[in-house]
Amino acid sequence: MNVLAIGNSYSADGTRYVHQLAESCGENINITNLVIGGCTLERHFRNMHSGEKVYQHEFNGIGTGLNVSLKDALLIREWDVMTIQQQSFNSTMYDTFQPYLNELVAYIRKLAPKAKIALQQTWGYRDGEKSLRSYKSGSVMFADVKVSYARAAEEIQADMIIKSGEVFEGLKANGVYDYFRDPIHASLGLGRYALGLMWVKTLTGKSPYETGEIRLDEEVSKEHLEIAKKVVEEIDCTRI
Repeated sequence: MNVLAIGNSYSADGTRYVHQLAESCGENINITNLVIGGCTLERHFRNMHSGEKVYQHEFNGIGTGLNVSLKDALLIREWDVMTIQQQSFNSTMYDTFQPYLNELVAYIRKLAPKAKIALQQTWGYRDGEKSLRSYKSGSVMFADVKVSYARAAEEIQADMIIKSGEVFEGLKANGVYDYFRDPIHASLGLGRYALGLMWVKTLTGKSPYETGEIRLDEEVSKEHLEIAKKVVEEIDCTRI
């Protein structure tokens, strides 16, 4: 399976371990990630028109040192799945999605007509942080995020939502809080691992309990790894 993520630092968090986790359960996912930190849908839209090589290119969770344009990435191979998302705080406000999302998806479908379209649902920020602005907690913020992605999926007739935000809410509900490395990004161990499990489950249908051990960039206790599997197992990722 060839997957192209058109994203930002959140797609970097989500895709870091996808190839390794897929391989550990007998699947082959090669995942390319286009990264501009904090990139909004509006900026992706403008990059679509400019054709500039402004995206950092990552392959299977590792930076390649290359810069590419959106068009080049779309045409370099035949893609099975394309993922897209809004910048994290803008994800609470659906009016920031449009008209950029519709235009981007139309462009993707024109250049990669066989690819399925997925949205990566973003997540609420860490509780107690200034980044939350007017929100009382990350969970309250995520409630608005969830509504936005459900609406976006319906608008573009997406094939699937990768429920990354629900993963973090599930970890919190199970009393686990070390899934952040700063107020807004996933930790290099547990956070990215849990997100990777969600991506693999959504893309392949494989249960997280079918994945094997992989090497993580940060040590995680066996207890927390098992909780991550339990959380992802319980999330309904039925394709739309």
